[in-house]
Amino acid sequence: MNLRCSFCQTPFTIGRVEKLDALQHMYANNLTHYDAHCPRCRRATPVLRQKLEMTMPNWREALKELEKELKAHPQPEAPLPKPEAESVPAAESKSEHRARTGKAVQAPAKDKPAVEKPATQKKAPAKKGTAKKSK
Repeated sequence: MNLRCSFCQTPFTIGRVEKLDALQHMYANNLTHYDAHCPRCRRATPVLRQKLEMTMPNWREALKELEKELKAHPQPEAPLPKPEAESVPAAESKSEHRARTGKAVQAPAKDKPAVEKPATQKKAPAKKGTAKKSK
């Protein structure tokens, strides 16, 4: 099923399995529409139940066939990620950090106090001569 996002106008599609899942969810919760999420902006675009039923008129039989197919050919579970060993954060050992612009910036030294510069006296601006106005 081809859709267009209501917000960013990006065209996207809903596959057969997602349509079956949406119809099953709408039927179980007695909903009138399904929120299809845009792959670009992630906002929900409502799709009416009648529109989904028009694209899959025999969705209950298709759902039963999909369940039989999954029982006949079970999907292997994804392996769990291995837990990482706790390590000392690398930020403590570095003396430099990156600024928002991506350039390396020297971190201020914590041990040294700020060097005070002697106050400089500002010179008074020289007075300018005023021009006479013409009549």
